[in-house]
Amino acid sequence: MSASKKNSGANKSNPSSESNSGLSTPKSGTKTPRLSAKSRITFARVANKIKMGKKVEKSLKGEKNQSAVSQDEEDPNKTPEPYSCTGNFQADFTELCRRTGMATIPAVVHRARPPTQAAPESSKPEKGKDKGKSAITEPEPEPELDTEGENAEPPPKTYVVKDKFEFFKPCVQVEMENYDKGETVTEIYIRGWKIDDVMMNTLKQCWSVMEKLHTINLWNTGLNGETVSIMASTLPSIVNLRTLILDGNVVKEENWHELITDESPVQNLSLRHCGITDLGAKSIGEALGTVKRANTKLVSLNLAGNQISDQGAVDIANGLRMNRTLMSLSLASNQIGDKGAVKLGEVLSRFPLSHEEVVERRKQKSSMGSPDRNKSPPPSRRADSKDRPGSVRSSSQHDKNDKSKQKQSAKTKKDAGKGGKEPAKEEEKHDKSKGKKDDKGAAKKDSKSGKASLVADTKNAAKGKTKGKDKGKPSQAEPEDMGDSSFINPLTDEADFIEGQLWVPGNRLLINLNLSRNQIGEQGMAAILKAMQYQTTLSLGSKSGGTGLMRICVFKNKISSESDIVRKINDIMLPKDPFYKPPPQTPEVDSTS
Repeated sequence: MSASKKNSGANKSNPSSESNSGLSTPKSGTKTPRLSAKSRITFARVANKIKMGKKVEKSLKGEKNQSAVSQDEEDPNKTPEPYSCTGNFQADFTELCRRTGMATIPAVVHRARPPTQAAPESSKPEKGKDKGKSAITEPEPEPELDTEGENAEPPPKTYVVKDKFEFFKPCVQVEMENYDKGETVTEIYIRGWKIDDVMMNTLKQCWSVMEKLHTINLWNTGLNGETVSIMASTLPSIVNLRTLILDGNVVKEENWHELITDESPVQNLSLRHCGITDLGAKSIGEALGTVKRANTKLVSLNLAGNQISDQGAVDIANGLRMNRTLMSLSLASNQIGDKGAVKLGEVLSRFPLSHEEVVERRKQKSSMGSPDRNKSPPPSRRADSKDRPGSVRSSSQHDKNDKSKQKQSAKTKKDAGKGGKEPAKEEEKHDKSKGKKDDKGAAKKDSKSGKASLVADTKNAAKGKTKGKDKGKPSQAEPEDMGDSSFINPLTDEADFIEGQLWVPGNRLLINLNLSRNQIGEQGMAAILKAMQYQTTLSLGSKSGGTGLMRICVFKNKISSESDIVRKINDIMLPKDPFYKPPPQTPEVDSTS
């Protein structure tokens, strides 16, 4: 009992040991120190785990913060900085396509060309080298044999074979002045893949900074009204652009007239096989010219292979009434009949003015006849003199002018009298001594009156400057002459009054017209023949000038090519055709001639 009490008292006296260990003490007193050591080790481990846990939490928080920063940097919703194009088409196009998130970026490649054959190497030895050595002839390679044992032909070297999937991949073909410099792209060809709004905006940014670009060819690229408008808006920024080819793009909106503006630098426009109807032809005709204005940039227009009928041809002919810039027009493979051909023939020969054109003609004539009509009147002389009236001032001014004229005439008479006394022989003979004396006297006078001469020179120079300024100022007739040299309004040309109508000369600036493969009959062809005869035989006193048509194509129409009308047209136009080569004459013909 005493021992148990002692043990219980010992347990009561050391409560902290149990609480620190967290374990119940064993009954045997021999194993107590080992248990306490284990408890200490476990306690240390727990403490280390707690510390490590805090460190892990801190590190996790840091990683979270870093990941949040990186997410903010790579946030797709955040707008990136705008990219400024450098003029290198390949680099700009690739970067802009990457920024728009395109899955596949079309490659920019050089336009394919037929491979050139290498010049054969000369087998002659060079001078001074291997004089005594004979030229070593290499053995010719053995010809390849096919399966049947015959000589197999080598593949041709005029083309390069590519894999079909590689060939049909979307790409942008370019022509460059210098293939080592990416800023020298001159021509761009895109064929056979669709250009949507995003791609057109990308190309717009690239094209606007390309200084040497002069040709754009987009064949069968699925353009629509919006993409055509985007292209039309970027054309003025492509300063050196001259040729635009958009063949094979059927656009329902038919807003092709947006490409024909005074701001557009395009001179050659091709719209073949674009499904253009009379609606599109009407807008194109209005873009070419109206009573108020006319296009002065477009030189060549190709509308072959469309659906233009008589009404569309009439609208285009109306555009040619006031246009004096277009030189080549192709309307081949359309649906034009006699009505359209008659209208075209009328425009090429001479045509009567409509009421609106007569009114505009009168306005142009009145502005040309009195250029000062719209200017404010000059200030009157009476405003300068308040004391005397204008009549008195003007009379006194006339008197002064008369007196000055009389003095000048008297001086001229005296000079003439002095000159008449001297004989003509003395003027021709000059002694050297007299010349020397004169030179010495002139030098003395110059030395004495040096200051006076300088002042006089400065005054004369100032007078010369003022005179030069007055001379440089354009007179009232100069602006009119400048306008006439650049563009002449056909309405101001000479007109003939016939049967109550004013007739003016037709368009003589158009030199190439293609009307082949249409539906023109005998009536329309007769109107064209009449226009050709008018241009050839009659000398028009036209300010606008022009040589008239030099080449016309009318084959494969309703009328037979062997008819008299077609034969007469060919007889008139063949000598004018710059591409026509007469057949060589035989010696017999030369001897008879």
